[in-house]
Amino acid sequence: MMILKIAWRNIWRNRTRSLVLILSIVLGMWAGAFIMAFYWGMSKQQVDDTIQQNLSHIQFHHPDFRENFEAKYTIADGDQVVADLQQDKEVKAYSERVVCMAMAASASKSTGVTLYGIVPEQEDALTGLKEKLIAGDYFTGKKNEVVVGNKLAEKLHLDVRKKIVCTFQDEQGEIVSVALRVSGIFKTRNSRLEEGMIYMQQTDLSALLGTGNGIHEIAVLLADDQQVDAVTDQWKQDFPADDVESWKELSPELRLIVESFNQYMFIIIGIILLALLFGIINTMLMAILERTKELGVLMSVGLNKTKVFIMILLETVFIALVGGPLGLLLAWCTVQLTHSSGIDLSMYSKGLEEFGYASIVYPELGMSSYFSILIMVVAAALIASVFPAMRALKLKPVEAIRKI
Repeated sequence: MMILKIAWRNIWRNRTRSLVLILSIVLGMWAGAFIMAFYWGMSKQQVDDTIQQNLSHIQFHHPDFRENFEAKYTIADGDQVVADLQQDKEVKAYSERVVCMAMAASASKSTGVTLYGIVPEQEDALTGLKEKLIAGDYFTGKKNEVVVGNKLAEKLHLDVRKKIVCTFQDEQGEIVSVALRVSGIFKTRNSRLEEGMIYMQQTDLSALLGTGNGIHEIAVLLADDQQVDAVTDQWKQDFPADDVESWKELSPELRLIVESFNQYMFIIIGIILLALLFGIINTMLMAILERTKELGVLMSVGLNKTKVFIMILLETVFIALVGGPLGLLLAWCTVQLTHSSGIDLSMYSKGLEEFGYASIVYPELGMSSYFSILIMVVAAALIASVFPAMRALKLKPVEAIRKI
């Protein structure tokens, strides 16, 4: 207990120096934690948008469909899957889709797209497609009408009621070319999705492909996103003839973003702490040099080397325990404030949309990350205290007392 009191008092003997060191830790922790919150806010929003707008949590396919997207590979037990989904309490929404790769052309340009044949009500419940319309109507019931993304409309110079020609292969491998009329234009926060997707009514696309009542894809959104892995594993057992994949399997790059977040956090915080570590070592060495005579007196009156080592170590840890939590508290307050209001990056919106990021970022960081950062701060302080403490142990009491 005496060592604790001495160590605590030693910190405040030179208030200016200690406060400067504490302030540097506070700013370092605030900057590191907020950077991670900003990064996670952007990444999480990208993942959530991709899941909500296209992938959903889980998808069903024929085992061979995703290899080459041939129209003949429809889900064999699609009716049974849909019937089970309708009874499953874990399912929030689902959409049956007919899918094919196509070449879309207007009077001026052409580009590759994915053509989705959907049941409008199902797709709207799943992705909220109808709410994303910025022009036109969400299908009027006329034959061969489509809803296209705003980015694709700009690229092909399309507008509502204009025609677009799509060319693709039907179930027999024959080339089909059809003129489709634009019913509506939708806009999302992901320009890549906008540019590569066209929606039309499932009955129209099925007739063109010759697939009848067959479907290529069933996208499912769960009520609880924490149950994705468990539900996926269960459905793989229930429907062994189908290819059942979660969004993590469908989009490995998004999975990498989520799973590598902790690694990125440790790297960024580690770099900041590395810079702070040298500052702590330098400050503690200066403190020891100034107290050489005092340390000599303490050692000569019976304070053994172990207690001297512990005292120096505690002084460093106390500084970290003051600065670290204050920095993280400041970061938490900043994250909460910006999370509720958002950070507007609209001036960079075009560039962000190209990579699937929203123009308004809502920083977010879990409490477990704050605790991890605090542990890293304490660990760095312990490491930084070793060299100054070892330097103090080398002092000889007689010589130290005579030191001016």
